[in-house]
Amino acid sequence: MTKKEFFELVQKFENGQCTEQEENILFQYCNDVQAKDFLLSDKEQTRIRLLKRILSSINNPKIDQVRPKRRIFWYAAAVIIGLITSGYLYLLLSPGLDTPPANMITLEHEDGRIEILTEHESKSVLDESGNVVRQQQGAQLTYDKSEASNELVYNTLTIPYGKRFILNLSDGTKVHLNAGTSIKYPEQFITGKKRQVFINGEAFLDVAKDSIHPFYVNMKGVNVKVLGTQFNVSAYPEDETTEVVLVEGAVNFFDAEKGDENATLLEPGFKASFNKGDREITAAQVVTNIYTAWMKGELVFRNMTFKNIMKKLERHYDVIIVNDNIALSDKLFNASFGNEPLESVLEDFKRNYAIDYQIKGNIISIK
Repeated sequence: MTKKEFFELVQKFENGQCTEQEENILFQYCNDVQAKDFLLSDKEQTRIRLLKRILSSINNPKIDQVRPKRRIFWYAAAVIIGLITSGYLYLLLSPGLDTPPANMITLEHEDGRIEILTEHESKSVLDESGNVVRQQQGAQLTYDKSEASNELVYNTLTIPYGKRFILNLSDGTKVHLNAGTSIKYPEQFITGKKRQVFINGEAFLDVAKDSIHPFYVNMKGVNVKVLGTQFNVSAYPEDETTEVVLVEGAVNFFDAEKGDENATLLEPGFKASFNKGDREITAAQVVTNIYTAWMKGELVFRNMTFKNIMKKLERHYDVIIVNDNIALSDKLFNASFGNEPLESVLEDFKRNYAIDYQIKGNIISIK
């Protein structure tokens, strides 16, 4: 089935014109389609969670007990159509994927096993010799250093929208992970090899000093090289830029295609931005605590476009925001919030900027 045929079938279903067989085909295809079949962009791929949430709600046995399944699926299809027409449906599920709940913190092991982490548990994992490999204390995961390891074994930790987490790597580096972020990292760093992690999303890193083993943060298309420092990276695939804000120390920020010989050296108090379109790097002095406020659950917007504010609110509150007031998209706003509920934030925008909104479940419509 092509992308065009798929959307035509969804449209037909939304209009109530599908046969039962066509409904089954549509439902099955939603689960089996491969993203590469539709040639979706990186920006589109980051929104897989939206469709996962809709499909998981369809299969929720508690909901099925309340309403007929056909009615539930009709409602979900209508939501899908709304997201398509608003530009909010970006990715379909991979075939055969045993998907954990979309709002869970997951730890994927190199062998493909997926472990769900809850923020209220405490546990330790031991190796065959009884030594502690890693331990979890609430929303913090810590790896102990082991001298026995001689190969890189990578894990991937994924934080869903609406949650934050702390990862302590085996070298002593501390990584604060913001909502909607994933990090691929080795269980143990190896002597003689560079320290290297891969990040999609936003993180604040306090890198353990080790002049012999430089630390690299790989974000798609751009890298950061450090010896030991504190900095914030923002590399959400759907954003137009990748940013690094240096709090302490020094970092080299460079285009992965050009190599670190063409790196931009940052000083504390500066932000470097990599434009994904023209692949240019620019730097400017900033107030760093604006960019690190998220670690305390705060939201600070300074000269930020409305469309980017909406993205941040989606991640922070784990909601879907559909902006029907397109004229607002590129307007700049300034605002600061603590740990207020989402409705308080929306009310503030309504009061100060005459923006109206409507809430239906976890979907917010901006008028």
